[in-house]
Parts: sequence; structure tokens; C-alpha cells
Amino acid sequence: MNQSRSRTIVLLLAALVIGTGLGIYVQPAMSGDSVMEQVRKFNDILSNSVKNYVDEVDTQALTEAAIRGMLEELDPHSVYITAKEMEKVEEDFKGSFEGIGVQFDVISDTITIISPITGGPSEELGILAGDKIIKIDDSLAVGLLQSDVPKKLRGRKGTIVRVHIKRSGEKDLLVFDITRDKIPLYSVDAHFMIEGTDVGYITVNRFMATTHEELVKAARDLKGQGMRKLLLDLRNNPGGYLDQAFRIADEFIPSGSQIVYTKGRRPEFDEDYRATARGELEGIPLVVLINGGSASASEIVSGAVQDLDRGLVVGTTSFGKGLVQRQYPLSDGSAYRLTISRYYTPSGRLIQRPYQDKEAYYSGEGRVDDVEGDNIDHEKDLDDSVESRPKFKTLSGRTVYGGGGITPDYLVKADTIGFLARKLRAKNLFWKTADAMMKARGANIRSTYDGKMNDFVRTFAVTDADIALLKGFAKTEEIEWKDEEYAFDADFIRTVIKAYIGRNLFNTNGYTATILSLDNQVQKAMKLFPEAMKIANLN
Repeated sequence: MNQSRSRTIVLLLAALVIGTGLGIYVQPAMSGDSVMEQVRKFNDILSNSVKNYVDEVDTQALTEAAIRGMLEELDPHSVYITAKEMEKVEEDFKGSFEGIGVQFDVISDTITIISPITGGPSEELGILAGDKIIKIDDSLAVGLLQSDVPKKLRGRKGTIVRVHIKRSGEKDLLVFDITRDKIPLYSVDAHFMIEGTDVGYITVNRFMATTHEELVKAARDLKGQGMRKLLLDLRNNPGGYLDQAFRIADEFIPSGSQIVYTKGRRPEFDEDYRATARGELEGIPLVVLINGGSASASEIVSGAVQDLDRGLVVGTTSFGKGLVQRQYPLSDGSAYRLTISRYYTPSGRLIQRPYQDKEAYYSGEGRVDDVEGDNIDHEKDLDDSVESRPKFKTLSGRTVYGGGGITPDYLVKADTIGFLARKLRAKNLFWKTADAMMKARGANIRSTYDGKMNDFVRTFAVTDADIALLKGFAKTEEIEWKDEEYAFDADFIRTVIKAYIGRNLFNTNGYTATILSLDNQVQKAMKLFPEAMKIANLN
């Protein structure tokens, strides 16, 4: 108990210091309420709980629960992050970690390489997609939980880990001594030219510290391949650093134009971001893809493009997050994010949806995208469920609305898949079928399409024998196979299996380039470049 009391005293002192610091900023707006009085109330309850509660009290757990509860009273995006969670957060947004450099999944109890990370030590040693890790050092790796694998494979740069790999077509296990290194994490998932066109495609999965640099590098590569138009895919991109959103938008927006601005209760949180003269993509016709998973920084980019009539926004209405957080570190390695301001698009729109009912907020209530089709004048932004939303004008005078995310200029819903495809996907049988195909004829497939991704996308076909193989896997998993259900999903099923083969050969580019053939949002966006050029006054 003495040790617990000492720990409690330290925590209480820390709480007082934090409370005093908060008092500097909060007290002037509290109408006479005393921050210190509230801190003393918390201290009294915590101290009494430690002293008198029937069981031993975990003061750290109680304190963290109190912090979470306090922040939950503010808004959905003011949150507490534990020290352990912070390790993953920092890794995700700094853009690197130290390890062997593979993307993996645990499939049928076995660590399976999805793809080696470009430039990492595993790629340099020749480890391939589809390889299965059987042993790590001298320990059997089969049966490891997904969450335990990084503990075995990651480690300090320069240290060595030995992996024993089972590869299709090889009788014996292959042994690799991998020297761990700093591994880049990429936010640009894929970039390539869409075959037979002058359209480049770039997809961005989040906005981290390296995103602007990655996007510029990808765009330069595509321009070298003849890109004259760009399809920027921000679907399911949850956001990230505001400065990265600004810098990416700056590549497209003419110098001097306002891209985004923020307003907080305290004036030091007010910022005004304006385009510079450094943009490399200002003359490129642009279409931006968004959906309900596009939030925050994604909405800053798409909102600027829309408000400034710089291009066309296509897809479904974005998430609707217009709040800006600042992350504050704590002494034990944990941190908290506090909403400090709201951001506004160039027309003055606040696109934040109401969040008082957090369950409704996260379910997407307040987003309007029921009716598909042309929405250039944004008449579809309003419906009977929205009584009133503030109106704003784009640079050319088109009406747009605040308070409900970014509603696209052309509404296109994603296709849905049938019951059989969902069951097969849930059991990972598309990947399993592709893996079996590579085991049977991978050497031939690799030699046929070596370095020829466009040829693969255009000519490779999943055969009826491959579908029979999938059907056998479905039977093993006790999934009922109905021919009429298969007929409904046949194109999707064959394309996804092919996409997994493509990823095996060409990493993420191969997967994405293949799957775009049945992506109706992309197919529609490709037809809308004339309208995008018209809006942007580009020839």
C-alpha cells in the first residue's frame, strides 16, 4: 500500500500541474468557475478511493478513465492515447519503422508475405509475395497471433533475424538472415498510367509527414510516362496532418489563392493557408475521388479543389470532419488530442456535421448522397432530412453547402457485391485461390509477364479450372455454392482473384490497376475529364 500511496501522490502532483496549466487557458472562459476547485474535487475522490475502496485500486487505470471521460464530453475527436497506442501513432505518421520490411497476414495459422516493402531488406534478399514464414530464429512461427508477429520481426536497426521460408515450388525451406533496417511506410499506395489513356492515377491512404513528397515524386514519374490528366483517389483516406493537405493542394492551386483557414477560440490558433508559386500540377486537368471514408485532410484538399473550381470531385459525400486537433504529449509517453480550432474551405464553408449524438455521427447521419448523377450546381446537396444548411459560392459562382461534408460534383455510388462473394471474401478464399494458382504455375506466370503490368491487366484470365479450385475451397469451408449467386458475382470474383495475382507480381500497383476495371466510380470519373477541364478553364 505504501508503494501505491507514493504512486498516488506523484499522480496527484502531476494532476495539479496539468490543472494549473489548463487553468491559464481555460479559466478566463469559465464564467467564474474555478479550475483548481474542480481539480481538488477529482483529487479528493481519487485519494478516498485509494484509501477506502474495498479492493486495491489501480490509480493509473482510474486516472486514464477520468481523462477519457473528460475528453468525451467535448467532441468525438478530442481523445486520450495511451503510451502503447502512441508507438503505433508515431510510426504511422512519421512514415517509417525498424524491421525486415514486409506486409504480411496470418492465413491458416501461417505468416504469409503479402508483399515485400519496396527498398526494404526483405526485397533486397529476394523474399517474394506468397512466401510463408515457418520459423523465426529457432522458434516455430506457425500459430502466432497477428498481433504477436511484429514483436518477432521488428527490432533495432542493424540487428539480424533469421527466417525460414516455405516457397511454392521449393522442396526445402529457404533460410534468410535479414538485417533489420529503417523501413519506409508509404501513404501513396499506388501510382500508374491507366492503360491506353493519358490519365495518371494516384491513390493516397492518409496524410502523414512524407505524403506531399511521395505524391510529387509519383506525379513526376507519371509525367515522365506521358501523364496529361490526373485522377487523385482520396477514398477511405481518414486524413492526417493539415500542413500536408495544404502542401498537396498547393501543387494544384494557383499562387495567392486561399486553400484553407482555421479559427479557434484563442487567436493563436487562427491560421491562413494560401497557395504559393511552387505548384507543379497547376495546369493538369484534375478529378478527385472521395467517399464517406474521406475525412479531415482529404476534405481540405477536395474542398479547395471544389470551391476554387480547380477540378471535379466525384464519388459519394465525404465524412464531414471540420475540426482541427493538436496533440499534447504527457510525461509517461501517452498523449491527448484536443480540438483547438475549426477549418474552413476557401468559400467559407465549415463542413463539420453535427456530433452531439456520436453514434449517429459515426454512422454518417447528415451526409446527403441518395440520388446519383450530375451535381455540378449542387441541387442534390439538400433533401427533406436537412432543414437548412448555409449556402456558399465557388469561385465561378456555383452554390455549395456547409455542414454536411463535401458533396461531390458528380454523385456515383460504389457497386455492391452479392452474398456468395461476401462469404468467400470473409474466409479469404480469393487470396487462397490466387496462392494455389501461383503454386501450380507461378513460374510460368512470372516469366510471361515479367515487367509487363499492362499486358497482365489486359490479357491474364482466371480460368474455369481456377474457379473450380475456388469452389473446392468453398466446400471445405462449408460455404454453399449456388450457381445463380456465382453468376451475379462472377466478374467481381474473377477480377479479385486476378488482382491478388497482380499484387504477387507487381505489388500494390498490380492489385490496384487490375481492380479498377470493375470500379464503377473510377470508370465514371474517367469520362468526366472534359467537364473537369471546362470548370477549371483548361484547354
